[in-house]
Amino acid sequence: MYKLDEIRNQFPMLNNKTMQGQPLVFLDNASTTFKPYSVIKAIEEYYSDYTANHHRGDYDLCYKVDMKVQEVRRKIANFINSEVNEVVFTSGDTEALNLIAYGYALSNLKKDDVILLSLEEHASNTLPWYRICELTGARVEFVDLEDKKITVNKVKEAFNKYQNIKIVSFAHVGNVLGYEIDAKSIAKVAHEHNAIFVLDGAQSVPHIKTDFKDLDVDFITFSAHKMCGPTGIGALIGKYELLQKMSLFKTGGGMNVKFNKNMEVIPLDAPNKFEAGTLNIAGIIGFGAAIDFINSIGIDNIHNYELELADYALSKLEKCKDIVIYNKDSKSGIIAFNRVGVFAQDEATLLNSKGIAVRSGQHCAKMIDEVIDTVATVRASFYLYTSKKEIDVFVDNLINGGDILDAYFK
Repeated sequence: MYKLDEIRNQFPMLNNKTMQGQPLVFLDNASTTFKPYSVIKAIEEYYSDYTANHHRGDYDLCYKVDMKVQEVRRKIANFINSEVNEVVFTSGDTEALNLIAYGYALSNLKKDDVILLSLEEHASNTLPWYRICELTGARVEFVDLEDKKITVNKVKEAFNKYQNIKIVSFAHVGNVLGYEIDAKSIAKVAHEHNAIFVLDGAQSVPHIKTDFKDLDVDFITFSAHKMCGPTGIGALIGKYELLQKMSLFKTGGGMNVKFNKNMEVIPLDAPNKFEAGTLNIAGIIGFGAAIDFINSIGIDNIHNYELELADYALSKLEKCKDIVIYNKDSKSGIIAFNRVGVFAQDEATLLNSKGIAVRSGQHCAKMIDEVIDTVATVRASFYLYTSKKEIDVFVDNLINGGDILDAYFK
């Protein structure tokens, strides 16, 4: 049994918070998530009880921090089913994707090599690849979509069409339409053509069971703040042999064995060679606490609950004749919609005036208009603490919330 009240009681942001003088209804969880007391406490304890740097000293406090960091690395490895030495700490999903681009692609791509993307990708899984093409002479091509989805058949067609595909990089779950791709089958196709497969897991790892080894992807990236953890911390998971071959992305203290006046540098092995400088230690500690929290509920329970919420919301929204829904068949907690004749940002502003937080615009996926033929959408996204009562408030205000001008002239 999903104990929603017990879960919600663990979040200070769900404790009688208001917005615009109304009870807060937070439906922007694809952007970021609230933090439970356990995560906040873990971060506070680091600052209050054992502050020290990571692998910088031969004293007890430093040793404790070293052990805590390694403990979190193990937690992430267990959560994602990778080896411990395949977990690289980053500032988040964006830095992780940039690390792959500059550490792997920059050294391995040449003129006329192809990076395969989709029109649904977030800027973080698009712009680093654009930059690599500028630097190497490689080029980006886009997989054709099938009913707004990336399918294995369309990926196979792309490999037949473009002979030099070296990298395939897709979101596991799209951040606008919420469609999940068949990552395991796509990885198989990519490997049959000697390409590597990068999986942007920002919208999947916090919501569905994600098994790095079973999927057989080469890299997967994700952020802690989308899974009840702190901002400014995330992870890159990469096959160890690829991590070892990757060029250095950021250099400095803590990532080298030695260097000398002859400009000879011997880096540490992966993952440490990618972690120059002082790590976001408090963030790492909070990341570990967030994984503990999610494990206490169960990732499958979270996913099933989100599907229940999405079905509940869709059953109500489909009765609204002037609401256009762009992803009715998405098996995720993301709903993208518009009100007929109302610009997305105006609708979001009206909902804000009622205390309801949704996202509007292109959601950093600036090519999505070529997929769904609209400039912008409103996005409601649910997570493990969202209640059906909040969905009722959301839908009721969509139907009976008044005119958009009310938000500006109330």
